[in-house]
Amino acid sequence: MKKFKFIDITTADVAFVAYGKNLNEIFANAALAMFEVMVNTKQIIPKIKREIEVRGNDLLSLMFNWLNELLIYVDSDNLAFSKFDVKIDEKNFSLKGICEGEEINPEKHETKTHVKAATYHRMKIKKNKQWEAQVILDI
Repeated sequence: MKKFKFIDITTADVAFVAYGKNLNEIFANAALAMFEVMVNTKQIIPKIKREIEVRGNDLLSLMFNWLNELLIYVDSDNLAFSKFDVKIDEKNFSLKGICEGEEINPEKHETKTHVKAATYHRMKIKKNKQWEAQVILDI
């Protein structure tokens, strides 16, 4: 099963659909897709760990808060993550995650586009045969 794909639904921003067999997996794959916009994640070695906890009022706000919380580590600590262990409490709309990565080094890592924020615009989370999350990133 593929983890995510980029889609063309906006001219000024980047959009993707993340896939997963459960909520934990789509939240992890959404984070991976977002980091892939910024850096070649295959080059990021999981050397540094950060524990992250976020809450939301529903699944959309939980996704929004999760992705934007991750961006804080990019902007404040210059970190990029490539591995995500996510546990979601669906009843309380809370997430605990362990993210692993390393400091971004332009001499070592292929850097791409800076992401300003995840947005609510056209965000969707649904389950058919598998879970899917559509997200648009402000770049």
